[in-house]
Parts: sequence; C-alpha cells; structure tokens
Amino acid sequence: MTRVAFFDTKPYDKTWFDQLVGQYDVHIHYFESKLNENTAPLAKGYDVVCAFVNDHITKDVIERLYEDGVRLIAMRCAGYNNIDFKSAFGKIHVVRVPAYSPYAVAEHAMALLLSVVRQIHHAYVRTREFNFSLNGLVGFDLHGKTVGVVGTGKIGKIFIQICKGFGMKTLAYDPYPDKNLDVEYCSFEEICKRSDIISLHCPLTPESEHLINKETINLMKPGVVLVNTSRGGLVDSQALLEGIKSRKIGSAALDVYEEEGELFYEDRSATLFDDDTLMLLIAMPNVLVTSHQAFLTEEALRNIAQTTLESIGEFAEGKVMPNEICYQCALCTKEPNSRCF
Repeated sequence: MTRVAFFDTKPYDKTWFDQLVGQYDVHIHYFESKLNENTAPLAKGYDVVCAFVNDHITKDVIERLYEDGVRLIAMRCAGYNNIDFKSAFGKIHVVRVPAYSPYAVAEHAMALLLSVVRQIHHAYVRTREFNFSLNGLVGFDLHGKTVGVVGTGKIGKIFIQICKGFGMKTLAYDPYPDKNLDVEYCSFEEICKRSDIISLHCPLTPESEHLINKETINLMKPGVVLVNTSRGGLVDSQALLEGIKSRKIGSAALDVYEEEGELFYEDRSATLFDDDTLMLLIAMPNVLVTSHQAFLTEEALRNIAQTTLESIGEFAEGKVMPNEICYQCALCTKEPNSRCF
C-alpha cells in the first residue's frame, strides 16, 4: 500500500479524498501544517507527499524528503511555482492537476468583476444594517466595454466566452496565441492602453512576475479595473496600491496576493499581522479581496482528488504519469510515453 503524507489539510480537502481513496491501494495521513523546512520530517516513512499551492518546497525540503524515502510530490493544484524543480529532478517525481475546473476559476473572475463594478460587497453590508441608500453605489455597464485577457489557456478562453456573453469587446495577450480562438490578439502594452478591464489568467514565471508594475500601470486607461485570479506574484502589490491611490486604477478584484503564503486559507481574524500593504488594500473601498477561493467548487474538488489519486496510483504501479512535470518540460527531450527521469 502506498503511504501518502497530506499537508495543509482543510475539511473540504478531506471530503472528496476520503470518498475516493477506497478505489486505490493508498493510505493517506492528513497533516494540518503546511509543508516547509520545519515540517518536512513529518513525511519520514511515506512514499508520497501531497502538497498545495502555498507550501514551501525548497531545495532543503526536497533533500529532506528524498533522504526520508519520499519519491513523489503530488501537487493537488495546477500551479507549481513554489517547487525547486532542479533540486527535485532525478530524485523526486512531481505531478500536478493541470485542469480541475477552468469554469470554476473563470466564473469566479466574472463574479469578482461584477461585484466590484456594481458595488455588491458594499450593498450587502449596508442592507444588513438596514441602510437602503444608493449613494456611492453607482457602477457601470459591462456591455460595450473592452476587456483585456492576459493568458488564453483553458481558463482564459472560458473567461473570454463569458465576457462575450455580456457583449464586451475582447482583446487577448499570450506569448503562444491560439490561432483558432476568435479574439483579437495584441501586445501586452496594447492591452494596457486599450482595455477598460484587465483580467489575468496566466501562470507565474520569471517572465511574468510583476507583469503589473508601475510602468505598465502608467500605460493603462484612467479608472481601469484589474482582476487577478491567477497568481499574486503577477502583480507588484506596492505599485497596485499606488495606482489605486492615484486613481489610475479605478478598482481591483483580487483572489490572490503575492505574500499570501502565511495568511490565506487560515483564520487570522484574531491575529495582528504586519503586512501593511495587504491591510491598506483590503481597507480601500474600491478593492475586493477573496482568499484564493476561485477553484473552490464541488466539481473542482472532486476532479482534484480524482486526478491526484490517479497519478499516485500510476506512480505506485510504475506507469507513465501523464501529469508529471519537471524543469525540462518547457524544452522536453524525454522519450514518448516515458517518465521525466
């Protein structure tokens, strides 16, 4: 039986993993703590580690896991920028869930956009206090507006479809454009200059880190709306804050934050924390922040559990793992139908 150390466990994780694990020759032990240098020793004696987006899988963590017998890291998410792949290569295989529900993320992006534009979050708080005034709740029509979509993978494509349903004009930027997609591709600079709304749907890479920064914000239309449901590191938070203060950015809807690692997914309501930038962003009346929940639907959680357990089963049986990734995958040289190493 394959033994799995499951880190950063939440109740909604266990629901589907517990329902589906009986279909596989797998035993899961759940740990509430995140995976990092201090908690890596907990995985001693396990074959597999199941980790999440805010775990810290550094060189030291990988070396400790390898010494203690771990041979697979199963990421129950699509993102993997928190892994030191070069340290893992040749030692520990890495799999992920490339597509759990692109609809969940795209729909949440639209929910954030509608909420921040139509002041739903403020209206909700007011009416709970029996304040039915409409002062300060004026929004604008999405119909006829230009939305710039950064990244046209599965999520970006679905978001474009949703925007078209609202009668919006769509622009797109992607280093690898899809020629079959009915959208006007342009440069990122053109996205900034022409868009009333910019929505981010791209991975975090060295090239895309701080894609939204002081210089690119200066290119944008006054009053632009920024939506980010991808990765916090795409946005320079300090530059975003200054853009909001200067009113260059009319509003921002964020499901991610670049320093979210020790904050998101936890109850910090009774805790003082020293991230002044996040506190100021949350305090802004034209900023809406959710806690990295765009993926959180029943359908997505089931798909995450199913795909993760299938990958673990393939690993245990010595099979090729279709969802395996390594630092060489961008320029893949491996044989067809083989593992990364």
